[in-house]
Amino acid sequence: MDNYSKIDSYLDKNLDQSIEELSKLAAQPSVAAQNLGLVECAELVAQMLTLRGFSVDITPTEGAPVVFAERKGRVDKTLLFYNHYDVQPAEPLELWDSPPFEPTLRDGKLYARGVSDDKAHITSRLFAIDALLDDSGELPCNIKFIIEGEEEVSSIHLHNYVINNREKLSADGCIWEFGSVDHREVPMQYLGLRGICYVELSVETASIDVHSGIGGSIFPNAAWRLTWALSTLKGPDERIRIPGHYDNVLPPSQRDKALMEALPEVAEEYKSRYGVEKFLHDIDGGLPLRLAEVFEPTCTICGITSGYQGPGSKTVLPARASAKVDFRLVPNQTPEQVLKNLRLHLDAEGFSDVQITYLGGEAPARTDPDDPFVDLVVKTAEPVYGVPMQKVPLIGGSGPNYVFVHHLNVPVATAGIGYPGTRAHAPNENIRLDLYLKGAKHIARILKEFSISTS
Repeated sequence: MDNYSKIDSYLDKNLDQSIEELSKLAAQPSVAAQNLGLVECAELVAQMLTLRGFSVDITPTEGAPVVFAERKGRVDKTLLFYNHYDVQPAEPLELWDSPPFEPTLRDGKLYARGVSDDKAHITSRLFAIDALLDDSGELPCNIKFIIEGEEEVSSIHLHNYVINNREKLSADGCIWEFGSVDHREVPMQYLGLRGICYVELSVETASIDVHSGIGGSIFPNAAWRLTWALSTLKGPDERIRIPGHYDNVLPPSQRDKALMEALPEVAEEYKSRYGVEKFLHDIDGGLPLRLAEVFEPTCTICGITSGYQGPGSKTVLPARASAKVDFRLVPNQTPEQVLKNLRLHLDAEGFSDVQITYLGGEAPARTDPDDPFVDLVVKTAEPVYGVPMQKVPLIGGSGPNYVFVHHLNVPVATAGIGYPGTRAHAPNENIRLDLYLKGAKHIARILKEFSISTS
């Protein structure tokens, strides 16, 4: 690879300035679940791109605006960056050591809601672009950004935006919104995301809550009704009992198994980090744990609400009960099929009164681990991190990569600044400044090497 001393020197000297820009972005609340600050944050992101000479447009949707930007480069190859400016709710606020929307530096880390997921990934990429422009006055290749504001609520309107703007978004490769090192400080290349189908199940058995002494033996109880319905979804053996749920599941290939086999042991690290004593099915670890973690479909009760849950006692029979449930999907499941099968199952089990509200979903998608673009991203990481980047064929989380892989037909690779202690979605979310700097150096190398690659 070419000498990167001038680019690296620029990044080393201007880190504080980039962190200042990140802090301004992180200070702007942009909570998709609460429709808080989304328009303002989209405008701020657009301003940051305009400052770099990008042509920018902000497209309103029925939800949050989508920011698109592009700038021509020296060669006619195009790299697309996908990011999002929305963040998770900051609650519970009392668990933060500093206010979530007042970015705070402590011990080489910057703390704020959304600082890792996903705002530092946006600014670190802009930081790399700054270094390249300082080095040669031009971009090495064409660069496009698509930055949405609904990723944390299942990218509700992104699919249609991408479908309607295929030509505008066309590219030769795509860098996804995130990337990280693992607990060994090894950079990881995540090549696929599970899908998700997120629903709320609810049932109403009366118009108002009832005194439990009056109604306890003669009125239906919404909480019990929902509990019984939920119990039909999955058995004590952890097997999902919805007929047809596993029909389309594509098992891991031999290549998948080989890549998973090469990954480090995580059993003890997981037990320590999450405080669990054992894993389901008494899996000890090794390859069975790694495969089960990402290649098994899930049905997770994320929360249940009914009746009285305050201090002391209140003798009440609940009139309404609801539960949030997510299904993580593996290749080749789809949210649409899960919804259809779920409704048929509840009806067959005698729970036609349980309502299903679809809150969002995405199909799973993957990029070929041996795609030349993936290999380029992997190769350019080693000079920065000092160790080879390791490929992971599929991870447990979800995102809107399906529409990029299958409608834009673009290979998707990951590169970013995360680490296991980043606490994304939790109080005290943070980034490490040393990894922020490495992430920018990696992106600069990706862009330069991509511009001269023949693939």
